[in-house]
Amino acid sequence: MNNKAVARLEGCLNIIARIASTKALVALKDGFVLTMPATLIGSLFLLAANLPVAGYHDFMISLFGERWDAGINKVVGSTFDIIAIISVLGISYHYARNERVDGISNAITALISFLIVTASSVGAPDGEKIESVIPKLWTGGQGVITAIIISLVSSAIFCYFVKRKITIKMPAGVPEGVANAFIAVIPGFVIILLSMLTYCFFSTMNTTLTEYIFTGLQTPMQTLTDTWIGAVIMVFLCALLFWMGLHGPNIVMGPILPILTANSLANAQLAAAGTLTLSAGAYIMTPQVLDYFVKTGGTGVTIGLLIAALLRAKSKQMKDISRLALLPGLFNINEPVIFGLPIVYNFIMVIPFLCVPVITLTIIYAAIATGFLPPFTAIQVPWTMPPVLSGFILQGYKGVIVQILIIIVSVLIYYPFMVIQDKLYLEKEKAQQDKD
Repeated sequence: MNNKAVARLEGCLNIIARIASTKALVALKDGFVLTMPATLIGSLFLLAANLPVAGYHDFMISLFGERWDAGINKVVGSTFDIIAIISVLGISYHYARNERVDGISNAITALISFLIVTASSVGAPDGEKIESVIPKLWTGGQGVITAIIISLVSSAIFCYFVKRKITIKMPAGVPEGVANAFIAVIPGFVIILLSMLTYCFFSTMNTTLTEYIFTGLQTPMQTLTDTWIGAVIMVFLCALLFWMGLHGPNIVMGPILPILTANSLANAQLAAAGTLTLSAGAYIMTPQVLDYFVKTGGTGVTIGLLIAALLRAKSKQMKDISRLALLPGLFNINEPVIFGLPIVYNFIMVIPFLCVPVITLTIIYAAIATGFLPPFTAIQVPWTMPPVLSGFILQGYKGVIVQILIIIVSVLIYYPFMVIQDKLYLEKEKAQQDKD
């Protein structure tokens, strides 16, 4: 590459790095991670209620009665159905901490704001309107986008007031906890007042901000990310940025993961109603599609490269790297091969590294679109769960078939490029031996 091309590439990377390090995206990425323990725990109970084994449900009914899963469903509802609340707390807390402002006070204020702009009544089966409740319908997946917006806006206002000392100042010697409580009064009042005015505005249209955003913004975004083209853009950017030395999944998935999570929660509701089909509105794109199928062995499906290298590699560098990286790769950790081979800025490996995720996405997308696999629900396993095992837990033996197919395809695509790279390494090693 000439100097101008290098300069342009560095400029692009700097722009991407600056965008990825903005306060909002950093807080969103770090804060939404806090939903992971709840979804993983909830997934274990959801899996227990829906184990993919023929006759399991009838067997449990014969042992424990018709309501054998009542307690399990209570746990599921108490984890997945408060994702928006956890998001509000996590995102606003991390935003304030990054600004060196009291995170707890900011998180509480943001939560109050979210509850103000969200519905506080539900309709009973007999038509009666029940007031003074917090409907879980809007504190789960359907409230995620509102949670993100409220968290960021509320945190920006809170930090603006505190950093400019527009607060109630307590005398020296007052305990820090008490002082922080009074510091939050003025910015908290402003945020809550604005939230109340927002609620009043939308109440004139017989709706709430949360419902309005879900209808006008979140649903279209979920539909857009659920298309094959939208999914291809996601996985392509993840791989491209990783090839450039940036953590593509962290950058791209920061704002997208909440949408995909909402997709899986919507699917879970359809599954509970017994209508988990695409014709009933189920979504194809969920976190499980990316984590356990498109990224089998890590971004770029580099487990295919490692297997190809173990089968054919002759150079010491290729053989050593593939042996060292295989075990982490089985647990979907592929930084050793990405930075050790390396794949980063490797113009031989860039083609398969970008193409394989798109092809594997197409395989799993087609498997769901054609009905071979049902859409994924909220059941999740740790992202380090090895392939085949994760496929079986999530989708039974058909999930295993798709994962094995993905691995085979990745090996076939990586193989010729690995041979070229291996030949270059081998020539380099021979030249070094002759020199020594």
